[in-house]
Amino acid sequence: MTVEATTERVLRLLALLQRRPSWTAVELAAELRVTDRCVRRDVQRLRALGYPVHAVSGVGGGYQLGAGTRLPPLLLDDEEAIATAVSLRLASGGTVAGAGEAALRALAKLDQVMPARLRAEVRAVHGSTDTLIGPVVEIDAELLVMLARACRDAVRVRFRYTGRDGERERTVEPVRMVTTGRRWYLMAWDVDRDDWRTFRLDRMRAAEATSWRFRTREHPDPVAFVQRSVTEAPYRHLARVRVRAQPDEVRAVVPPQVGRVENDRDGWCVLVVGGDSLEWLAAHVARLSYEVEVLEPPELREAAARLARRLALIADAGGITDRRTARRSGTRPGSTRATRSAAGP
Repeated sequence: MTVEATTERVLRLLALLQRRPSWTAVELAAELRVTDRCVRRDVQRLRALGYPVHAVSGVGGGYQLGAGTRLPPLLLDDEEAIATAVSLRLASGGTVAGAGEAALRALAKLDQVMPARLRAEVRAVHGSTDTLIGPVVEIDAELLVMLARACRDAVRVRFRYTGRDGERERTVEPVRMVTTGRRWYLMAWDVDRDDWRTFRLDRMRAAEATSWRFRTREHPDPVAFVQRSVTEAPYRHLARVRVRAQPDEVRAVVPPQVGRVENDRDGWCVLVVGGDSLEWLAAHVARLSYEVEVLEPPELREAAARLARRLALIADAGGITDRRTARRSGTRPGSTRATRSAAGP
């Protein structure tokens, strides 16, 4: 048997082991149309390449692909290769420091070994896609990993944190990290304040895991808790507005990092949104294409009235311009000739 045939069979064996948790030697031999002895030799070849293939004895045993001490070569089918390449391209502009460069290196390696037909498809996706990304804050990858381990192992974390009251040392019992796409947050039990708190990772300094283990206590939903903190805590003003629409309809146009949507009754929902400017809040509410009712604060109604007057002035100024243009061209405002004259040839 040629080397090419052996290599192809070993790759097929790897694909089978990746397809389901366990195979018996008889099942693998039948799939590959070889003997049990040949299967054992190919398993040894995979182990030599770095794939940890475990042999489990007893009922329900067989060969299983496990986790090893180093990353072996990856075997991807067409759909997995395309999905990985596109994801790496997106990750190259991410929020984790150093991850963008690593993603580009991985993408270059994948592109080098990818068949020409798949490479063309991936480049077609990249060539026809633009990514709109606002300002992001990069997070150190080591901090991310340390906090993830602390959440997993239930150990306290100590760090210096810059908040609204200046920089202070905090000791917390971390539960979960949440990302909004622009920033990373940690939900944790603040030991000194004896309450749940949200911490921005980019405001942490000198963070370290301690040896103090804790028993995980009941906690609120991390995503909902962080969303509430993000939409309410940092702002001078907090608005509550009833919207005549289903909650999912409003959530489709209001990102979770901007506002929180609560269920109401009779086809209405409540939008909770924070901001440093009442005028900004009024404009944000006005852009919704639904009937709205301001619940609080009452000053938001006054800000909406000021916004309406400014918009009316802008609209009236546009009408004056149309009338002046029409007089110069000798046509009525709004006519086809006046419009063309105002727009140019």
